[in-house]
Amino acid sequence: MHADPIADMLTRIRNAVHMEKPEVNVQASKVCEGVARVLREQGYIEDYDRIPTACGQDLLRLKLRYGPLGEKVIHEIKRCSKPARRVYCTVKDLPPVMGGLGVSIISTNKGVLSDQQCRLQNVGGELLCTVC
Repeated sequence: MHADPIADMLTRIRNAVHMEKPEVNVQASKVCEGVARVLREQGYIEDYDRIPTACGQDLLRLKLRYGPLGEKVIHEIKRCSKPARRVYCTVKDLPPVMGGLGVSIISTNKGVLSDQQCRLQNVGGELLCTVC
């Protein structure tokens, strides 16, 4: 069991994109599935699905997205809030990523949302990661 499943997920995505893999498997959890859903909605991954395993711990299979000439869609994916140092933001304090070209992923009381969805719903929360 990993102490920080979100950091493990982001590292696996970062490594798979670096190696230009078509897909990557990560440990499934509700928060990781929420992050995958936001990544799919924002166009950073093609799709994801939950795969049951014999040991009881499900996996998430993420199908990574690349451009028409094989260029990487995810250039940087960075963990902001860590178990030792949580980062919380109000809706007014949500940081723009690359001047609005990237996306922040926030865990709120309404679920895991992108920064755009947080601004529309006027909610803040824990800043999980940024993607550009």
